[in-house]
Amino acid sequence: MTPELLALGATALIHVAIVGWSQKSLEADVGHEGNVGTRENLDARLSEKTKRLRRALANHTENIALFVIAVVMVQFTGSNGWFTAICAWVFVIARALYVPAYAFAWVPYRSLIFTVGLVACLAMIIASLF
Repeated sequence: MTPELLALGATALIHVAIVGWSQKSLEADVGHEGNVGTRENLDARLSEKTKRLRRALANHTENIALFVIAVVMVQFTGSNGWFTAICAWVFVIARALYVPAYAFAWVPYRSLIFTVGLVACLAMIIASLF
């Protein structure tokens, strides 16, 4: 298995962890019944931290697609190498740091961490094109 595919698997595990953290925080705010209910007017009942966690989860979900594309392109073009491996793991580390940075409002570091992950992902795509 290539380092890029391992990084993709690690990204999936990070996603599961974010979902769990977000749900635990949501349930702390609204209780079990509120969590399994219709969720009408839910946002009004959530803490700021839970709202940030839910936005971080949405951001992570959006960014997984670009990373999947990068990994698929690298795999199919045979562009695997030390550069793409490093980029893949930089992306994973950035995503793992991004969620707590978002949850705990680490400004401006959150944006810097996001940018590092995005650049790493784009570098993989560009490397696969040449």
